Order: sequence, then C-alpha cells, then structure tokens
Amino acid sequence: MALSTAQRVAAALRDRIEAGGLPPGTRLSEEALGRDLGISRNTLREAFRLLIHESLVVYRLNRGVFVRVLEPADVVDIYRVRAALESAGVRAAATAPPTLRAAVTEAVEEAARAAADSDWQEVGSADLRFHRALAGLSGSPRIDTAMDRLLAELRLAFYAMPSPRRFHEPFLSRNRLLSELLDSGEHQRAEAELITYLDDARTLILDAMREAAS
Repeated sequence: MALSTAQRVAAALRDRIEAGGLPPGTRLSEEALGRDLGISRNTLREAFRLLIHESLVVYRLNRGVFVRVLEPADVVDIYRVRAALESAGVRAAATAPPTLRAAVTEAVEEAARAAADSDWQEVGSADLRFHRALAGLSGSPRIDTAMDRLLAELRLAFYAMPSPRRFHEPFLSRNRLLSELLDSGEHQRAEAELITYLDDARTLILDAMREAAS
C-alpha cells in the first residue's frame, strides 16, 4: 500500500529523530520544516498527529510541537517491548535467511568502524541498526514496523546519558558476542545474554535520569 504524503513526512521526521538530528525538547517549526520538506502546513500537521500517536512528539498549547522528553516510565516500557521483539528475532535466528543474518553482522562492523573514528553518535546509530536487525530475524513486517517506531524513542532515551562514549563503548563487545553466539547456533545462550544486556542498558539510562533529576 502506497504511503500518503503525511505518512512519508512522518517517516522522514522519525528518521531524523532516530539519527540524532532532533534531540528531545526541540521545537518543530512549521515554517522551517514546510520550506525544508516542500509541503503544506496541513500535510505537516497531519504528520505531527501521526508522530504524536507514536509518542515521539508532543503538542504544547500556544507553544507548538516539540520532540518528546522521556520520563523513566517511558524507558521502562521501551525496554519491556524491546525484550519481547528482539527475543522473538533471536529465537527465529536458526531459520532466518542469510540476508537477515548478514544485517546483524554488518551492524556490528559499522559500529566498530564508527568507534575507531570516535564518532559516538554514529556508534549509537549502528547500535540501533543492530537491534533492529536482531528483531528482524523474525521475518515479520509488523515487528519491523514496531521496531522502527520503538528505536526512534530509544534514541531520545540515549540523550539521558552524559557521555555517549561511556554508554556505548562497553556494549560494542556485547553486540559482537551476541552476533557470534547466533553464528555458532547457541540461540538459548544468546537470548539469555540479550535479556541481561537490555536490563543493564535500561538500568544505566534510568540511573542517569534519576541523577539528573536530583
């Protein structure tokens, strides 16, 4: 089914959020975005409504539309859903097509290259691609769509961390371990590692949020 113009605009803005181009709290100017994207205000407002439904932006009366600032409860729920979707992918890895497995490996290598260049925002983007690829092993278009939306929210959660390098660097080796476990057919061990991994990442973000609020 072809996407409407508003759906395409919403997808473009979602991609910008996921890439780190629109940090939490950013005001989304109708005038600037309308010029940038070459669309009408009505189309942009419909795209905003779609993103509000996805919990990526909020409307503030008399102030406009802003990229959401997440609360700790949001992070808890994001990681709860991640565990379900990514575990489904890991459990399906044994029968996943080679192209889907290759996407997992490639994301690990992309993160390593970005780390070597000290581009920690790109390391974060590669990490998101890695986790999308893990869930993608399930071969479910609906899971792929859910992960697209979820990972844009996750990028917003990453901003709670004062140092992207300190947050992402320890997980580089853990991503590689997960990929190697899948390659060697150790799927139960990979799933157990994934759950521990997600618990650890969630705890780091929540601790940073609480420290910032204190």
